[in-house]
Parts: sequence; C-alpha cells; structure tokens
Amino acid sequence: MKKQILILALFFVVALVKGQDSKNFIDQNYIEVTGIAYKEVVPDEIYLKIRIDEKDNKGRESIQSLERKMLRRLESIGIDIDKQVKLNDFSSNFQFYFLKRTDVFESKEYTIQVSTGAKAGEVITELSDMGISNVTLDRVAYSDEEGLKLEVKALAIKNAKMKAASLAGALDQTIGRAIHIQEYDSPRMFRSNNMEMKVRGAGSMNDQSLPEVGFEKIRVDASVQVKFILN
Repeated sequence: MKKQILILALFFVVALVKGQDSKNFIDQNYIEVTGIAYKEVVPDEIYLKIRIDEKDNKGRESIQSLERKMLRRLESIGIDIDKQVKLNDFSSNFQFYFLKRTDVFESKEYTIQVSTGAKAGEVITELSDMGISNVTLDRVAYSDEEGLKLEVKALAIKNAKMKAASLAGALDQTIGRAIHIQEYDSPRMFRSNNMEMKVRGAGSMNDQSLPEVGFEKIRVDASVQVKFILN
C-alpha cells in the first residue's frame, strides 16, 4: 500500500512539474519569425545519353567495331569505363526486315557520367570527331544533396535570428534563446524541367580550345519558423 501511495505521489509531482513548465512556456514573452534561404549550385553529376547506330554510316562498320572505338576514345580522355559508362539497351530493326525488306541495322545506347561541363564538352568533341553526334543530356544531379539541404536550413535559421533581433531592437529589446523551431516543409530542390546543354568556348575556326558545356544550376529552398524569448 505504501509503495502504491509513493508511486501516485511521484506521478502527481511529475504531472505538476510538466504543467508548470507548460504554463511557464506560455507565459514567456517571445517573438515568432520566419526565416527563408536558398542556394544555387552547379550540378556535379552530369549524365549524357549516347546512341551509336550502324545506320549512321550505312552499315559500313559494325556496331561492335563502333563500340570498341568509342570506348577506346573515352578511356583516352580519362573516362572510367567500368564506373562512368552504362549500356542502356541493345536493339535492331530486324523485326521490320521481313515487312519492309530493308537492311538490318543495330544500335546501342549508353549513359556516360561526368562531373564537369568541361569534361562533358571533351566527351562531345571526341565523339563528334568519330562521327557520333547523337548525344543528348539525360539528367543532372548534385552529389551531396543531403548536405546541401542541411546547409540551407541552417542559413534559414540564421536569417530568422537576424530578423528577430532587428524587430526586437526596434522595441529596445533583445532576443534570448530559441524556444521553438519548426520547418514549414522539407527543403525543396528545383531542377529545370527544360534541361539544355549550352556549349560555350571554341568560338572561332582558329580557336583550338575544347568547348565547355553549361547547365542550369540546381536550387534548394528552405523556410523555418522560430520562436525566440524576448528580453
């Protein structure tokens, strides 16, 4: 019986303390502000889609020969074939041969990953020299997206603190510690829906420099709501 009474007494004390803490929080003077921040970064994961087709050279060279030459060219400019080149599919028009009585041509599609616009330009130049011009931009990404989101959230909180201090100063008051932080939503990452490769450099016939490919930057937005004690 004594043990049960003691447990009930402890429960009552804890409930009282919690209620008092809640009351103290409500009774405190505070300022509530919203902090907003964003950051734009250049993508460092660039995926180029490459298609080689026997039809482009009218069947004068097999798809296997074209593939070997392409891979050798890519290796010569520092592309890691095992890590940066992926075969997407393999196809031919053989299924239409008996219907249309046309020549059978094979094709292959690859994705090549590079980290800079300069390297993308180098890949495009090398493939163009080989007669491979079917190169398109598949997608872009940023390697440390989570770290970028955390950085932008921290910037948003700093923005909220500056705003709160400025508003409080207008009342000849100062802010104290933060007593509540809330994200309105998770940091949002924006990529252009209309992805384009913009080639710049090598503008004249005498200019031997390699072109560099430019890409739209990736943008991350964050907003937070923060309550600071008013002193």
